[in-house]
Amino acid sequence: MRVEIEDLGARRGGRPVVAGVNISVPSGTVLGLVGPNGSGKSTLLRVVAGLGTPSTGRVRLDGTDIATLHRRELARRVAVMAQEHSEEFEIPVLDMVLLGRIPHGRGYGRDSDHDVAVALEALERTGADHLAHRSFAQLSGGERQRVLFARALTQDTPVLVLDEPTNHLDIAHQLELLDLVKATERTVLVALHDLNLAARSCDAIGVLAGGRLLSLGSPDEVLHTDLIRSVFGVDSTAVEHPDSGRRHFLFDARSPLEPNGHTPRNQPASHT
Repeated sequence: MRVEIEDLGARRGGRPVVAGVNISVPSGTVLGLVGPNGSGKSTLLRVVAGLGTPSTGRVRLDGTDIATLHRRELARRVAVMAQEHSEEFEIPVLDMVLLGRIPHGRGYGRDSDHDVAVALEALERTGADHLAHRSFAQLSGGERQRVLFARALTQDTPVLVLDEPTNHLDIAHQLELLDLVKATERTVLVALHDLNLAARSCDAIGVLAGGRLLSLGSPDEVLHTDLIRSVFGVDSTAVEHPDSGRRHFLFDARSPLEPNGHTPRNQPASHT
């Protein structure tokens, strides 16, 4: 399912957070959103998922404006894994994952054998099947992330919206989860902080800063040392991975340039 973000703007707390964003995500591809804290990634994803209302512009799914869809219809198209969740109540992990089946009919408490089979398969795919009968509230941060991703898979939608899904995961599970994201062959919009993971796992990268889209393209086109310096305020060195040939970044030190390319007061700009 193709996702089109057209001239999108959004506000939070009465102030503009995202402005003038245009992105087209082809069906079955993975778009990674990167940018410093406060750049608008989470707000943009919330609007794409229908959890927030745009102040300008629209989001289309295969040409259909999501504003015209009923909540259940949208939930059959887009599954969300949010960065912040407050599910602290005592609920078995399997029941938590089964919440993803609600848009498809019977809902919580009336799950069919098929619903349970889908949920158990998702838990197995995310390496969390051994947690099925544990209480969600008692899980570690990394275990919760895997369970919440299983819930998103259980929703069985053509589009996944994932906000920092690798939070709290060790490196092995980060790689495993992002490989699984790729293997779903769904249309995915994912916010990530790790630029090397984004370059490894995404078909395209969108760079946000100050609520605006600064760059969009393949990882090799978008990610380079000048952009990392100007957007993140960090000097880096690009090296070629000996096996894959992909560009990999070594982060050296904070740059004399502030994020977004501003030179600190009384500090001359570098031309190297």
